Amino acid sequence: MKTLFKTFFSFFLILYSAGLLSQDIEEVIVKGNWRATKALEEDSSVVILNSKIIESQPIKHFENLSYLVPNLNFAASDSRARHFQIRGIGERSGYERTPNSAVGFLIDDIDYSGQGGIATTFDVDQIEIHRGPQGSRVGSNALAGLIYIKTKEPTQEFEGTSEVTSGTFGALNTGIAFGGPTKFNKNITYRLALRKDYSDGFRKNLYLSKSDTSKKDESTYRLKLNWNAGDKTTLRFLITQIDLDDPADIWTIDGSLNTLSDRPGMDSQKTNAYGMKIFHKFDGYELQSLTSMTDTDVVISYDADWGNANSHAPYTYDYFSETIRDRETFSQELRLVSDIADFDSNQNTEWVLGISYFDVKEVNLKKDDGIYGDPSDPYGPYASKSSSFSNFSSKNLSIFGNLDYFLNEATKVSIGARWEDHSSNYSDSFGESFNPSDKISGGKVSLNKNLSNVSNIFISVARGFNQGGFNLNLGLAPDSTNRNLYYDPEFLTNYEVGFNSKILNSTMNIAAVIFYSEREDQQVLISTQVDPIDPNTFLFLTQNAAEGINHGLEFNMDIKLTESLDIFARLGLLKTKIKNWKSRPDLEGRAQAHAPERSFAVGMNWSISDKSFLSIDVLGKSSFYYSDSHNNQSKSYSLTNISYDYLVGRWTYSLWARNIFDEYYSLRGFYFGNEAPDFADTLYERHGDPRHVGITVRYDF
Repeated sequence: MKTLFKTFFSFFLILYSAGLLSQDIEEVIVKGNWRATKALEEDSSVVILNSKIIESQPIKHFENLSYLVPNLNFAASDSRARHFQIRGIGERSGYERTPNSAVGFLIDDIDYSGQGGIATTFDVDQIEIHRGPQGSRVGSNALAGLIYIKTKEPTQEFEGTSEVTSGTFGALNTGIAFGGPTKFNKNITYRLALRKDYSDGFRKNLYLSKSDTSKKDESTYRLKLNWNAGDKTTLRFLITQIDLDDPADIWTIDGSLNTLSDRPGMDSQKTNAYGMKIFHKFDGYELQSLTSMTDTDVVISYDADWGNANSHAPYTYDYFSETIRDRETFSQELRLVSDIADFDSNQNTEWVLGISYFDVKEVNLKKDDGIYGDPSDPYGPYASKSSSFSNFSSKNLSIFGNLDYFLNEATKVSIGARWEDHSSNYSDSFGESFNPSDKISGGKVSLNKNLSNVSNIFISVARGFNQGGFNLNLGLAPDSTNRNLYYDPEFLTNYEVGFNSKILNSTMNIAAVIFYSEREDQQVLISTQVDPIDPNTFLFLTQNAAEGINHGLEFNMDIKLTESLDIFARLGLLKTKIKNWKSRPDLEGRAQAHAPERSFAVGMNWSISDKSFLSIDVLGKSSFYYSDSHNNQSKSYSLTNISYDYLVGRWTYSLWARNIFDEYYSLRGFYFGNEAPDFADTLYERHGDPRHVGITVRYDF
């Protein structure tokens, strides 16, 4: 790492001394706040991925872009849904837990937090990663931070784009997006985006002699309608459908990329989402109404023995598990947002006041069947079949507000707060039933100082929170007092100092943040096997540890070397610690799971000519613990990606390669017994994508 950055800075100094730093960096606007603000004036750690960066990615999935953001990690298992962690905090599994997310995930202001759906980045305008608690802005679904995705809006003139991608492992991805004014009313504009992603997957099932049992088959449809109903009123409508139909043959006995399953599972998800926004301007403020609904059906199934009739011979061992989940949400938010400060009129305040209601209903049905036999047992084999269900509902009423007070044109004090009232109901087929409620609050105080027109420094204290929840379908005991059934809310207090500056005649932008976070009643995800000789009883369990510490540094640098050459460097340093977890004293002082100490991204974008472009980036993470239930770690890795674009009129032809050196790396690790007859604990790892090579053709019209 030190060598990399020494080389980088030496290269920069040479170019600077040669007088090559001459081009201004484009102004960056943050769109995920209550009102659009300049990134230079932010009082927290934010990374912006603009449309140029997004469109340059040949694989249009958010997790591919996430490598560009230090201190953003994700847990994945091939076709399984992705779950994100910011600064080491966030969910790592979507199997059996209530849908309380520590990382907020908003697409066009519709809340997809906790749903684990893979978000396509096709026809996306901007992606923002807000690192640190968003207690004022979002509340309990954003203890660690917020991922905000803004898709492209309808335009006043008809235009669009289309692309086709073909690559290794049978990849074939197509997309088209277009829109403009409607014929019957120029004040009503529309945009339609259609996307289809297909891949055979990089695993091969040796038992079934198939190469597509871990394929990806995903479709996304989105329609936007915007209506300028007058000088003061705007209405925006959104309909989205996400359809994922991905077989999940991803479990391997030997940890290789080859599977032996006789019953490949399924990871399917279908989400229908509807949104409506109303903006009405009054004198001095704007009324904003945001309404959304989602309906998500999920099927998670897998071959629980990870093999076939021959894999465990002479023992008879065959298990299959399936979870069917139906989740519905409704959200209504009302905001009053003031006009921006006007010092000429002695208006030195900006404010937001709002109320929101969020309703979640979820039903889970889990079915398991299997058979086990020991050749020395004359009475075997023994077959088992079970099913269980759980019902969960939650209501959340929030009141929030924020006040920005300008001491002068260069100095601003901000105070934000949110109060939430949660009530939940839970019941299942094991007789577990309870309805807890919580009243929790958080907020933020910051001081922001504009040192010049191109530099800004801030200090902030923020308190975030995440509501408590339930461990679904455990079947551990009918006694509702069993502490394994539920866990308490978690609170996080975060301290930050940072700056953002354009220097060298605005050719270089540097941003850096130092943060220190204290976690109270830290929610930790562990895995356990209830019956040591029955792997079918392997389950995930969330508990509360007493405390946790997360602190580190985040650094971003973008340089416009010439009109044709841009380079960037991003670094994340993270230290975490588990403290005072009485039930697990062996983890005292250990780092938290999925919290790599170092993560980085460096790269360049070179306009070779007005028709040809070259992009190279190197992305990497240090090792991290897989889980809070065992001490196994991943290995450090770095990935190199390259793409070459050639323009011919409105056509763009792209040759690309991801993980060009075919780095073998892992994203998750499980430690439990799954091999007869002794079922000894073994580390099983889920690996990231190997080298992908392909071509993309895009036409803009």
